[in-house]
Amino acid sequence: MPRALAAVLLAAALLVAGPAAASVSPLSAGTDLDYQLGGAAAVPDHVGIVVRDRAERPASGRYNVCYVNGFQTQRGERAVWRRHPGLVLRRHGRPVVDEAWGERLLDLRTARKRARLAAIVGRWTRGCARHGYDAVEYDNLDSYTRSHHLLTRRHALAYARLLVHGAHRAGLAAGQKNLADLDGTRLGYDFAIAEECGRYEECALYTNHYGDRVLAIEYRNSDFRWTCERYGARLAVVLRDRDLSPAGVHRWC
Repeated sequence: MPRALAAVLLAAALLVAGPAAASVSPLSAGTDLDYQLGGAAAVPDHVGIVVRDRAERPASGRYNVCYVNGFQTQRGERAVWRRHPGLVLRRHGRPVVDEAWGERLLDLRTARKRARLAAIVGRWTRGCARHGYDAVEYDNLDSYTRSHHLLTRRHALAYARLLVHGAHRAGLAAGQKNLADLDGTRLGYDFAIAEECGRYEECALYTNHYGDRVLAIEYRNSDFRWTCERYGARLAVVLRDRDLSPAGVHRWC
């Protein structure tokens, strides 16, 4: 086996086998949530959980979740991926793009690439920890479903396990985002981000695995009412505008 490949595989093994941090803080219960990916906004007193992009600072005195796009590229990260062109998934020589968001999919097909990607995302995760976040959400676990069959669920879960262990080693709880049918606790996830679980009637899939450790975000009034009626007494549920703009819609059950 080439030395470079052996080193990468060893790094991946250490990510999985390394000790989890004892200081991981569990998700707060019995409080409201605000989902602020479009920019930081004032946090009402009744909100105890705030999710913000990793480029933002956490909210003072709250349980803070750091958003990291773990499986696809962000627009502001072009320089990063230009330095690592082989880590972007390609089809017929062209990057595979999630058309809904204009994001390129990351190439998870080999253990070596997964380890290299986990190292990059791991640096971002440790940055979240240094800034004072309590947890991290890794978006787009379901990117393989948009890969034209180039990626598989097995690839995604193997990579997710690396990310989760990296979060724990950084002292952060890890949130599952997407794939409602997956029991992410088997990969080590600590809670779930259930985006539009009311709209797609998926909330029960998440609560079956995580109990009340589920953060529910809805974007339509009808879905918000439905989720509040059935889960509002148990889960943190918020209605946001789809752009998640600081001055946009913020409503709670």
